[in-house]
Amino acid sequence: MDTAKTSLDIKEYPDTEVQKNQALTLEEWQDKWVNRKIGFHQEQGHQLLKKYLDTFLKGESGLRVFFPLCGKAVEMKWFADLGHTVVGVEISELGIREFFAEQNLSYSEEQITEIPGAKMFKSSSGNISLYCCSIFDLPRTNIGKFDRIWDRGALVAINPGDRECYADVMLSLLRKGFQYLLAVLYYDPTKHAGPPFYVPEAEIKRLFGTICSTHCLETVDVFEERHISWGIDCIFEKLYLLTEK
Repeated sequence: MDTAKTSLDIKEYPDTEVQKNQALTLEEWQDKWVNRKIGFHQEQGHQLLKKYLDTFLKGESGLRVFFPLCGKAVEMKWFADLGHTVVGVEISELGIREFFAEQNLSYSEEQITEIPGAKMFKSSSGNISLYCCSIFDLPRTNIGKFDRIWDRGALVAINPGDRECYADVMLSLLRKGFQYLLAVLYYDPTKHAGPPFYVPEAEIKRLFGTICSTHCLETVDVFEERHISWGIDCIFEKLYLLTEK
């Protein structure tokens, strides 16, 4: 990794309110999967997670790891293979089924009685459980608390008006001594309506600061050709580690 990229001087855009009324419905997210508009999926996994995996896990074994808005993230298999228990939530049943198919994992499914129409998919090995429902319905299930949260593509996808509710759910799931790894995106929000949405550091501290200390691990340039269609010419990803105060 180029050391210059670990200390990029990224400016915060002053107009943080410009996206506040943007909103996608759950049906629109499901349609993205049906229509294969899933540019957010990373087939090779997240490179910064790989880089900071030891920092995140701290050498501990048998952890419970939560993936909000998990999609078919390959990292869920990584953690399961390391002996951890993985729980995810995703609104797209298609995305969940594709995860198990692509990772060559057999699984069972059952209805979630607490949430009408919701399902839970569980790997035959028992260490991966994926809930197909809205993340805001999840607290009605008895999923317990977590040692680790890997939040990539989740906070940046939540409608800005729902962020406080989202943060409340996340904080309610944390065990004492937690580590919460959070990836957010920096770009000019006046040029792209989102999602993914722009989340400045001040917003992270506002949402999580009562319980969490915030440390930026790294900032990297993630601009790709596909971003040109967003109307932007630069985009950066910032990786934060949130720990117990």
